Order: sequence, then structure tokens, then C-alpha cells
Amino acid sequence: MARVRVSPPQSRTEVDRMTTGNAAQAFINVGERTNVTGSAKFRKLIEANDYPAALAVARQQVESGAQIIDINMDEGLLDSEKAMETFLNLIASEPDIARVPVMIDSSKWTVIETGLKCVQGKAIVNSISLKEGEDVFLDHAKKVLRYGAAVVVMAFDEQGQADTADRKVEICERAYKLLTEKVGFPPEDIVFDPNIFAVATGIEEHNNYGRDFIEATRRIKEKMPLVHISGGVSNLSFAFRGNEPVRAAMHSVFLYHAIRAGMDMGIVNAGQLSPYDDIPAELRDLCEDVVLNRRADATDRLLEAAPRFKGDGTTGKPKEKDLSWREAPVQERLTHALVHGITDFIEEDTEEARQQADKPLHVIEGPLMAGMNVVGDLFGAGKMFLPQVVKSARVMKQAVAYLQPFLEEEKRKSGLDQKPAAGKVVMATVKGDVHDIGKNIVGVVLQCNNYEVIDLGVMVSSAKILETAKKEKADIIGLSGLITPSLDEMCFVAAEMEREGFDCPLLIGGATTSRVHTAVKISPNYEKGQAIYVLDASRAVGVVSKLLSETDRGGYVKEIREEYVKVRENHVRNEAAKRRISLATARSNKFAIDWASYTPPKPSFLGAKAFNDYPLAELVPYIDWTPFFQTWELTGRYPMILKDNKVGAEAQKLFNDAQDMLKRMVAEKWVRAAGVVGFWPANSVGDDITLFTDDTRKHELATLYTLRQQIARDPSRDRAHTALADFIAPKETGLADYVGGFAVTTGLGEEEAIARHIKVTDDYSRILVKALCDRLAEAFAERMHARVRRELWGYAAGETLSNDELILEKYRGIRPAPGYPAQPDHTEKATLWRLMDVQNAAGIELTESYAMWPGAAVSGFYFAHPESHYFGVGKVERDQVEDYAGRKGWTIAETERWLAPVLNYDPRTVREEAA
Repeated sequence: MARVRVSPPQSRTEVDRMTTGNAAQAFINVGERTNVTGSAKFRKLIEANDYPAALAVARQQVESGAQIIDINMDEGLLDSEKAMETFLNLIASEPDIARVPVMIDSSKWTVIETGLKCVQGKAIVNSISLKEGEDVFLDHAKKVLRYGAAVVVMAFDEQGQADTADRKVEICERAYKLLTEKVGFPPEDIVFDPNIFAVATGIEEHNNYGRDFIEATRRIKEKMPLVHISGGVSNLSFAFRGNEPVRAAMHSVFLYHAIRAGMDMGIVNAGQLSPYDDIPAELRDLCEDVVLNRRADATDRLLEAAPRFKGDGTTGKPKEKDLSWREAPVQERLTHALVHGITDFIEEDTEEARQQADKPLHVIEGPLMAGMNVVGDLFGAGKMFLPQVVKSARVMKQAVAYLQPFLEEEKRKSGLDQKPAAGKVVMATVKGDVHDIGKNIVGVVLQCNNYEVIDLGVMVSSAKILETAKKEKADIIGLSGLITPSLDEMCFVAAEMEREGFDCPLLIGGATTSRVHTAVKISPNYEKGQAIYVLDASRAVGVVSKLLSETDRGGYVKEIREEYVKVRENHVRNEAAKRRISLATARSNKFAIDWASYTPPKPSFLGAKAFNDYPLAELVPYIDWTPFFQTWELTGRYPMILKDNKVGAEAQKLFNDAQDMLKRMVAEKWVRAAGVVGFWPANSVGDDITLFTDDTRKHELATLYTLRQQIARDPSRDRAHTALADFIAPKETGLADYVGGFAVTTGLGEEEAIARHIKVTDDYSRILVKALCDRLAEAFAERMHARVRRELWGYAAGETLSNDELILEKYRGIRPAPGYPAQPDHTEKATLWRLMDVQNAAGIELTESYAMWPGAAVSGFYFAHPESHYFGVGKVERDQVEDYAGRKGWTIAETERWLAPVLNYDPRTVREEAA
């Protein structure tokens, strides 16, 4: 096909003239993290029925600037219709999410229609096309119109996807006529996606793809001015993946022209999009040549120049530091250092400020707090992100540490205490729990806002928390926890506060906590005060500020109490609406496997095998970086987050810091990795798994107890009620099956490494080390599972999966962990510890609540059957609790304690009714 060549535009005005006569228009960003095919985290939450956490993902999308949220539930093992219905119904009751339109995204029309029945207000359907012919297209379009939704129409017909401008326009015109003339579809509710394809791939036929899209957009808008144009921009630069500055420049150039041609919405993974005029002239011209296909050698020229633009995105030369801010007055210098996290000059600037102040305390109260107020304002406005705030805290602490001797001397001379903080907060990770990264971040953020934080650390008893709060005259108590038994411990602390007459607010936070649990379980135990759920560090300051404000506190607490009453009422209604079946009925619908055609593979050894001082360098390639960014409240999937319009720049800085720190940790062996893996002959007996001492299977070694799903299901959808025992050959089959187990840690020596290598004032680096140890532990678990599949058990010896495929769990077999959705009972870890002598073999201890210490640890079981899969048990009924208690030899009360988070009834109510 002949290509149209144009001369390079000589000016910005000429570029405008060439591409469009339309004025630049607003661009609508579509958030896609509520998509199970695009976000492994979101998929796992939906699979685990953890809808409160899934809602938090949607809320974060909206808070991060998404003007539309794309919701997709297309996952083979999901009941997609049910998941879509449940999630959309929940969104409808969340005003901060429901304020933006919903894009119902599915390749299955039944899922789309299910979603359309649930959405309040105007939805957008993504998508329909002519690929199956006009009859199907018209049928779907009529239904979309009947539901009052807008629709995304792909430039796709019976012949395939449109790749040239003419084909794009032809298909869109045809679709437009059908929609408006035969269906009566409003033109303003039509969104065309004319397909953005990769350019500069080395294939000549691809060279005009960028220009084709822009030209098609212009022509579509001229012919059909009321329609919208959308597209996935990151597709354009696929050929340059790995060179983010070049990709970002290509996206900026493309959007500059496409938006002016009429593109007004889309998914932009463009990273640090620079203004068109800010792109270095050479790079801009090279990208323009490629995007607009202006030269036959455009691809070759950009490929040749691309390496020079790696790094800061300008040239290959190192960028010089801008020190012009050093010429400003000391107050401005201190503010600049705090906002930008620069410690290089903080002591000399603090000394200069001290020389100008009457007292050293005035430096803190004056210029330093003024600078931190700027940080707080920027953070509150969403113009700074958590890693930046923690860096600001590092600067502040270093300045205060420098002033400390002068403050002590001043205090000694005057005999007076210093001015009190804005408020005093006692914080702790509750008894039995060891996780504290989130708590530490909240503490840092509060300190940045002039609150005194007394951090009691981890595994803190209720008695110590309340004793400290009394002694310190705390204004607020904050509790944190990660594992599910911590929820019960928080209820106990709240009840103890009530018993001892406390009335100060109780803040609740941590991965397993939620607004619903706080309202339903914790708050009723503490009526003299108020328990309040805090989603993350970004909310903590606002909550504490209102609670300690004389003018705001009464109204705010009243508002929270009224809200929690509604949450409790909704929870009761929702739970009553969820039908569950008897345990006997669930067992009759167990997950069925054809055992007659299966031969279980035998592991290479039986018993336990320790792996001491495992090479850290071998674990680094297995790191899943997405949860690392979530630790810092930066939402997005790696590596796309590094290119995100809002958080990309800060994510890249954080990632660079993490890489530098990780290299030191590995090279200097800051921490030690140790683990243990075991395999045992096994067969299922009902809902449990019996382990044997050897292959004779004459002597039982242990029993693994499992729980079965009891939620009512639509029989027409053929969904089983699964328990982990279903994946092991039943004893009556006579098959010799096996189960594996593991426990790994990369936290040995973590605290000592922090003490040795990190300044006490450097919270940023301390949190960074802890977060990296957690990531390495998960990577260790991933690495050992790969070795199990390929060599130690060997049932997938020929497996060759990329790290992305490992993260997406494309492998055969599973490694479920006790305390998580497939087996919510944390006490099953005790059996693992006994079987593998974990404490001696790997140095990992269990707390009284069965949390692992060090905290950077992972444990679980191995199942090898090809049909084994992850699932969530969900809520269980009293008949299963009684059955489980009998099998384990527990009392009912003991069983209810350990299964508290998954009980589908309130034990107190049952006992009251019985009485």
C-alpha cells in the first residue's frame, strides 16, 4: 500500500493545522485495576470473596483520578455473572465510588447483561463489534440502549480488525448507521475504538499505524461529530519496552496529535507524560517522524538514538543537580529540603536557623513545622505521595536530632518542659501478630504533623497497651494487625478499654481489618468511646485531627456512630440474604476428580529437607514488585505503575531506591534466607487428609484438617463446594498420593541489619528494608515452589514460565497457606512445624496466635494435582463448626475462636438463644 509522505512541520501551529482543526479537548482517563484479567491482586480478592478489599481497589482508582472505572470479571474459575452482580451492587452503596461511571467490560454477553441489570445511572458497555455479523451486533446494541447505557464499539468486522485509516472509518461509519438508524442509538453515547497498534516494529506495514489512527479519528469526528474516540495508548510503543523515556515521549507526541484530532478518552499507561514542548527537540522530532510516518528511515533513526535517551529522558549525559534553591533564605531552603526529601544540607541550614532564633525550640516550631505544614498540605491535596512524605520525615528527624543537644541544654537551664505536641497517640501491633510496616508508616505520617507517637512495637498485650495509654495520658490508641486472629484480639482490647473506663478514640488498621468488621465486631465492645477504621496512612492525619479538635470531635464521632449503625444493619441484611447449605449437602457436591485415570507423581524424597543460607541473589528474579508499591500506598501493577500518569514519577524514584538498597542487602548479606520443604504419603478421608510415615501407609503420621465451602450456588452453573481434601486421592481409591509442605524466611538478621546499617532517624530506609525482606520472602516461596514442581517433586519437569506467568499463577499445582481463604484456620501451621521441625530447621517461630517470626516468612502446603486450584471457603455454618470441633478434638468455643472471621453466625446470639 502506498504511503502518504509529508514534510516535517516547521512549527507548533503547522502541526495543529496538519492534524486537525478542532480545539484540544479534555481527555478522560479510564481506570482498569478493577479488572481480573489485568490485575492479579484484584482477581485474587474476587476469588477469595474479599469484596471489601476489592472495593478499596475501586476507591483507590477513583481517588487517583480515574474518571471511569472498567470492571471485568472474565476468569475461567470465577462465576463471572455472580461476581459482576455482587461487586456492582456493593459499589452502588459506596458514594465515593458510585460518583464515577462504570464501564462493564466482558467478552461474554451474559456477563455484560448481568452488569447492566445492576448499575445505577448510566453505564458504558465494553464492548460490541461487527465481528459476528450485523444480527448479533444489532441485538446487543438494542439491549444496551434498553438499559440506557453508552457503548464502546471496536473497529472490528467479519473480516477482522481494522488496521488502515480507510478500514477504520469504513467500519465505524457502518456501525454508526446501524446504531443510529436501525437501533435509534444516541450518537453521543457511542464510543469508537479504532485500534491503536504498535509502530516502529521493523515491519514496513506497521509504519503508518499511528498516522492511520490519528487520520481515522479526525475523519470519524468530522463525519460523526457527537461520538467519542478511545484507545489503549501504551500499545503504540510496544517495540521500545524497556526504554521508558522514549516510550513516554512517543505517547506524548501521539496524544498531542490524537487529542487534537478528536480522541477524548482512553487507557493511558504513558508514564511521566511530558508536555509536548518540554520533550527534547531531537527526541520529539524523532518520535514525530515515527508516529506520523514522515520518513522511510524513521524507525532506524529512532532505534539508533534511543539508547542516548535512557536515564532521565533527555540525553545520555548525567543530569547535573539544580542547586539554585541554595540561594534562597534559610526558611525557604528548609521547606525545599523537607518537600523534596534532601538531607545533604539539613544540618548546616538547621544551624543557620538556630543562630537566627531566640531558642532552639523555635526552629522546630517555626521554620521546620512551617515546612512540614507544606508537606502535609501537598499530601492532603494528592500532590505528594507516601514515599515522599516518609523521606520528608527523615529530613525532619535529622534536623531535630541535630537540635537535640541544644534542646536538652535549654531545658536544663530553664527547668521547663518543652511545648507539648498536638496530641499523643499510643500505637501497637496486637498480641500474637508481628507485622508492623503499615503501622510504622502511619506513625511517621502522624509525627510529620506534630503528633507524638509512642510505638510499642509488635506482639503487644492488651494490658501493656492500656497501661502505657494511662501512664502517657494518650489522646488516642491505635491498633494494627495482619493475621485474622488479630481481629479477635482487637475485639478483646476494645472490651478491656470499656471495662477499664477508657473513653479515648480507638483507631483500627491493618490488612485484615475493615470498616465492616470494625462496625460489626469491634465498635459494640467499646461504647464509652469510639472505634474507628482507618483505611491507610493517607487518612490517618485527617481522622486524628478531627478526633482531637474541640470543635469537630463531637460531630465527627456522632457521624461515625450513625454510619456504623447503618453498616451493622446492612451487614445483617446482606448476611441474611446469602443462603448457605448444610455441610452434608455441600459434601454431596464436592469437587469431583476422575481418580481412575490419574497416577499421582512421587516426590524425589520423603520427610523434610532444610535449605540454610539460601543465596539471596537467586531470589531477586522472582520478586513480584506490585505488592511492594502497595505497601507505600502507590496503586498500580508493576511495571505499568512506573509509567502511570499520576504516580509514575514517584514510583520510579521509589523503585530506584529499592534497587539500590536490594543490591546492598544481597552483596553484603544483610539478612539470611532459610527454609524447609517436606513431602509425605497422603490420602484424603472425608474432609481431612491423612499423612503416613512411609509408602507402606500402615502408620499414620498426622492429619491435615480442611474446611468446605457452604455458600448456596446456582445448580445450573455446575459449581462444586470445594475443600482442599478434594485434591488428594481418597483412601478408598488405593492410589498412593502425596502432600508437600514448606516454610521459608528471609528475615533472619533483619533487625540487626537495620540497627547496623540504617540511621535511627531514617524511617524511610528502615521501612524500605522491611518491605524488601517481605518481598524476598514471597520470592523465596515462589522459587521453592518452582523447584518443587521442576525437580524436588518433579511433576512439571519441563516447565518454562516467565516471572509474569509465575505471578499470574499459570503453573500446575497450588501452595495454599493456613490462615488464608482456602484454609482459614491458622492453627494448621502447628502441624507443619511439628512435621518439619521448622523452628530448628529454618529458625522460624510461631507466636501464640500462629503468626510467624521473623515476619518476613511464608509457609503452606503443596498440592500437585492438575485440577487443584485456589478458592475461598467463605463463611461456614454451625454444623460445620461442630463437625470441625469433633474432628480436631476442640471445644465449640475454641473452634469458634479460631474460625471467628469465617463464622456465618454470632456465637453470642446462639448462646443467648440457647439460654
